[in-house]
Amino acid sequence: MRKIWKKVLIFLAITVVITTLVFIFINITPQPPVKKMELARESLSKAKINKADIYSKKLFNQAKSLYDSAMVNWERENKRFYFFRNYDKVSMFAELSVKKADQASENSISNSTNLKTNLKKKLDTLNNLVAEIDELFTTYPLTSEVRSRISKGKLLLEEAEIAYKKGQYLQANRKTTDSEYLLTASYDNASSNLKSYFKSYSTWKRWVERTISDSRKNNSYAIIIDKFSRKFFVYLSGVKKYEFDAELGKNWVGDKRVKGDKATPEGMYMITNKFEGSKTKYHKALLLNYPNEEDRVRFRSEIERGTLPRWAKIGGLIEIHGDGGKGVDWTEGCVALTDREIDIVYKIVSVGTPVTIIGSMVDLQNIMNR
Repeated sequence: MRKIWKKVLIFLAITVVITTLVFIFINITPQPPVKKMELARESLSKAKINKADIYSKKLFNQAKSLYDSAMVNWERENKRFYFFRNYDKVSMFAELSVKKADQASENSISNSTNLKTNLKKKLDTLNNLVAEIDELFTTYPLTSEVRSRISKGKLLLEEAEIAYKKGQYLQANRKTTDSEYLLTASYDNASSNLKSYFKSYSTWKRWVERTISDSRKNNSYAIIIDKFSRKFFVYLSGVKKYEFDAELGKNWVGDKRVKGDKATPEGMYMITNKFEGSKTKYHKALLLNYPNEEDRVRFRSEIERGTLPRWAKIGGLIEIHGDGGKGVDWTEGCVALTDREIDIVYKIVSVGTPVTIIGSMVDLQNIMNR
């Protein structure tokens, strides 16, 4: 019996010793910072959800790099003997990773919110600019290069708005910046051209006043064609009686200089002949006395100055005719109305009826403030 108890006591003693040694081993062996690493992973995941990899890229990459450093140190320490392991660097990198990831999250939310707000303002501004370009220059004969840049700017603006609605603010911002460059430069170029054209406004105004005054004084018909607004006005005794849409030469801006330039002339003219039936290729036509004496003087002056070549011809056969209603400027320099409208005009006017063609009846400031 004593032997049995002796064995039991020995077993218990050995068990106590082993347990004590295990307890000591566990407590003196360095433990990896598992919870800190889990927290670092959670913080990085949260930062990614908040799109810190996009809107706070620098901080996010720093947080990720710190986490990677923690993992490298952890793996290195695990290869060492138990009692020689030291996870202090692992803990330090994990804590720094959490700090940077949290900063990245906050910074990302702030940056994306500010970017979204600023983008909305930019997009609204550019849409207003596009509306102004369309209002002023849709039918204005811009160069093919400027017209192409406007088209590209509009396309980029549409793409920017799509990206904005999807929450892709960086992509939207890039496209908005490119669109802004194209549209602003094109608008400035077109506006400069338009301002130069409207320097003749005082002359146009004088012609209009004289035409309406003569119509009132003579109790007669008179025609005024406003090229910028594409309007064809018929006055009787100084009062506007009819208003039609007009279609002009493809290069209507400015005065007609030479034959074949597809420009509609500007000046004070009169009807010299009326054609219908087989006498015209259009439904009906009213021939104007272009070139008049002022046109001839200007043409000769340009030849002498060398701004036109010696072989240039002044041209002629400028008419008000039918076949209009196409909605575009398509003539060789004439003024086109629909057949119904030319019927009305043809009936009431006669040879000698004044026809004044101007750039605009409204000054540029009022046009741009509409």
